[in-house]
Amino acid sequence: MKRKKIIELLKTSAPIDNILIKGWIRTKRDSKNFSFIEVNDGSCLKNMQIVVDERISDYIEIKKLTTGSAVAVSGSLVPSQGGGQQWEVRAEKMDIISIAPETFPLQKKRHTDEYLRTIAHLRPRTNKYGAVFRIRSELSWAVHQFFRDRRFRYIHTPVITGSDCEGAGELFRVTTLKPSMPMNSDEKIDFSKDFFGAESNLTVSGQLSAEMFALALGDVYTFGPTFRAENSNTSRHVAEFWMIEPEMAFCDLAGNMDLGEALIKHLVRFAIDTCADDLNLFARFVDKTLMKTLENIISSDFFRIPYKDAIDILLGSKESFEFNLSYGSDLQSEHERYLTEKYFKKPIIIYDYPKTIKPFYMRLNDDGETVGAMDILVPRIGELIGGSQREERLDVLENRMVGGGLSKENYWWYLDSRRYGTVPHSGFGLGFERLLMLITGLSNIRDVIPFPRTPGNIEF
Repeated sequence: MKRKKIIELLKTSAPIDNILIKGWIRTKRDSKNFSFIEVNDGSCLKNMQIVVDERISDYIEIKKLTTGSAVAVSGSLVPSQGGGQQWEVRAEKMDIISIAPETFPLQKKRHTDEYLRTIAHLRPRTNKYGAVFRIRSELSWAVHQFFRDRRFRYIHTPVITGSDCEGAGELFRVTTLKPSMPMNSDEKIDFSKDFFGAESNLTVSGQLSAEMFALALGDVYTFGPTFRAENSNTSRHVAEFWMIEPEMAFCDLAGNMDLGEALIKHLVRFAIDTCADDLNLFARFVDKTLMKTLENIISSDFFRIPYKDAIDILLGSKESFEFNLSYGSDLQSEHERYLTEKYFKKPIIIYDYPKTIKPFYMRLNDDGETVGAMDILVPRIGELIGGSQREERLDVLENRMVGGGLSKENYWWYLDSRRYGTVPHSGFGLGFERLLMLITGLSNIRDVIPFPRTPGNIEF
């Protein structure tokens, strides 16, 4: 008999005989002659109630089943006699696949997020984290749907790279050389003897590679893991995270903003329409204002404001900020949230940042002081998207690289794209985990990625 998933059975409109389900026991209530067993198979948030009576074979052994045990149940799907569910399964046969010992860590009680991070290999079996990762799966598919509908091409950019896209130096080195520490500050590693013959690292962004393909295929995107060796233990940072990075040829900064706004709205609307049961869990138990926040994002036109005007608003506010602010400084999370949550009360797009706080590849504006950068900020999260129109002029790009202390020789291939058929083009990066934090209402990035990588933690 072919197994049926619980999500399919819950959507049925009529009773079904001869069904087979398999899953894990969430709860069990025994009486003298029968038992009610809640089984979940991971396909959806809801459990299937199994009614087992003493006439079934091995009923004595079945009464010994514990939370976390795995079973296979054959029987009939019938209207439930009790409240709380439309359907239940009258068991005709129950096979015990495995019995979890009483030490199973996930008993019928509420566990803290901090505790569940210590058992990240088991936390997907809870209602909350099962819901998180089903939403993550659905939104991953929605990302590809969004770009495919707009005829973008999906590009697989390298995970191992010799380029530092952001220029921040927070890179994980990849090497086959035997571990050793220099005797003094003058001693240097001979990377010519390494696997690639040069220093190589895990990528912080697929942008530079995606640009090369945008200048060949038109509109492209990459969606994959990126890495940053930032020694930070905040609720917003992990060392391994996923980025959605489109690059578009013949696209200016305004078109870049349009696409970023459309992508966010599409993904939020998709979550509301497709993940209603799982999303409702977070609206009920995590953030009671969640649905209002999400609906506000969908219904709002994102307000667009130059960086200088945003700074003026912040300096003129009576808000007491922890971090001091001045023209030429980068915005902190508290500044971004003030603008989106208190001042504008909706998402905003800040553009035209000072060149001194942005990377070399962003297009220099006519004023010679700012670049065509844009950040999309949303309530609760702050920055969700960062992007720019890319510098397409070879001489300007070379000057920016020299000013930033970058070697033109190391980026010869990137400069070639400006020599041969250069065109205006734009792109951005959207942090997938931050998007999931926005959509679920969860406040810690460690809770929206299956196995978080943080300083001092490489378990699981």
